[in-house]
Amino acid sequence: MKVSPFAGKPPERTMLVNVPRLLTAYYTQIPDPSLPSQRVAFGTSGHRGSALETNFNEWHVLAITQAICHYRERQNINGPLFLGIDTHALSEPAYASALEVLAANGVEVMLAANREYTPTPAISHAILTYNRNRTEGLADGIVITPSHNPPESGGFKYNPPHGGPAGVEATASMEAMSNEFLEKNLAGVRRMHFEKALRAATTHQHDFLNTYVGDLHNVIDMDAIRGANIRMGVDPLGGAGVHYWSAIAEQYKLNLAVVNDIVDPTFSFMTLDWDGRIRMDPSSRYAMHGLIDLKDRFDVAFACDTDHDRHGIVTRSAGLLPADHYLSVAVHYLFPHRPRWSGKTEIGKTVVSSQMINRIAEKLGRRLYETPVGFKWFVDGLCSGSLGICGEESAGASFLRLDGTVWTTDKDGIVPALLSAEITARMGRDPGEIYHELEHEFGKSFFERVDAPASPAQKKILAKLAPQQIHTPDLAGEKIQAILTCAPGNDMPIGGIKVVAESGWFAARPSGTEDIYKIYAESFRGTGHLSCILEEAQTIVGDALVAARDNASAET
Repeated sequence: MKVSPFAGKPPERTMLVNVPRLLTAYYTQIPDPSLPSQRVAFGTSGHRGSALETNFNEWHVLAITQAICHYRERQNINGPLFLGIDTHALSEPAYASALEVLAANGVEVMLAANREYTPTPAISHAILTYNRNRTEGLADGIVITPSHNPPESGGFKYNPPHGGPAGVEATASMEAMSNEFLEKNLAGVRRMHFEKALRAATTHQHDFLNTYVGDLHNVIDMDAIRGANIRMGVDPLGGAGVHYWSAIAEQYKLNLAVVNDIVDPTFSFMTLDWDGRIRMDPSSRYAMHGLIDLKDRFDVAFACDTDHDRHGIVTRSAGLLPADHYLSVAVHYLFPHRPRWSGKTEIGKTVVSSQMINRIAEKLGRRLYETPVGFKWFVDGLCSGSLGICGEESAGASFLRLDGTVWTTDKDGIVPALLSAEITARMGRDPGEIYHELEHEFGKSFFERVDAPASPAQKKILAKLAPQQIHTPDLAGEKIQAILTCAPGNDMPIGGIKVVAESGWFAARPSGTEDIYKIYAESFRGTGHLSCILEEAQTIVGDALVAARDNASAET
């Protein structure tokens, strides 16, 4: 990836999104369902797009919400629906559009008190809390967020009664129905005026903030943090948890400073990401430049993305920890320090997360459950308590309560952040120091992800590559041990391919939103070996794409 000369620097005024123009586009641009780029498309985290590109507009939200209402009816989901939003500019109008449809369909809707922003984990927590010990009248939820994506982005995702991201069958059904509504010019979409929807008998307020904050002591050892007087800094990155952190500090009497409480739909306070764009990505050293500069003021500091389902941990010893490094530390710490967890509790990770976690799991004697990318694959294990901690290389994670029962089934950026303080308090060393110790024991990992251009046709081919299409026996001087197209944990397609050797591996999968494919690579032999893996990975994938294209041409 070519790094922009503006990366890590504050944005110039000309780089900021024109919010009035964005909102005007939301209400005036009408999608053309004959164009694939303007149809509803559910990725790993719902439908995302921008009003400026006519792929996240009022019609999209109205259609998706009506599709959700029909899905609820078919599944006999008739409890309350918890509705939350983040701080992106498009989230407010999408919230209004969604409520207009939900109220017109007679759905009992739970809104945050005082129009408070609502983190994704607070929605998951609310659904699970309501549904506990219930077998009927179950609740579900909608979170309006494009996660860490740029300020002009919008996003819309559905969480069924299990509290986590909707599965493939559910999203496929809702996607198809949404596009039918678009093709029929919204015929069949029920709607009432927003002010009437707010006053509807089915619209209620819910105190997401205090319900979630008040339960945190059941998942994090707050006494240990308070007793050690750990100095913590947090940057909410202008996101949905902006008011949660001061409530956490007050309720649990923590030495926690909020270094930035600004909410600004242009996110002008951010430093630019690697490509010169604004992203609220807590795993990016460019986007986290401001908090990294403050690291010496605190024992540990952290940030979360806009809907607070991702975390970034900054330590005095190592600065911003790569997501896989901190996930490794969390796995290493949690199992010995959660005595009430079952001895059979497993570790969940995606196939593109670090093999360091595999090595730690083996020492802990814990089974590893590897899945494709997407937190939805961890939902059942978290619900049952069979998965103790689940994490992704993209800095998303959640783990069980102290008693071994489910906390959230969606990613929770807040609890991994607070866990970094618990680790520092109880171990007397910050997570950066602990990861350094893990490197001495298990070897030093070198990890990188690169993007390469790919046409839509190439992306389809890559998603369906078979092991027999990889003809080389070696990877960077080592014999290839395995070629995977399905995840070892649940045997589900990974949407690409993973090639594994003794000291390194790579995985290639197409992007769901851009005309690129992503190559993830890791080496335990050094940067030179990693460079060889990356170079050979691009050659291997390129050759396979050419061969697959030629075979397809020959067949036709």
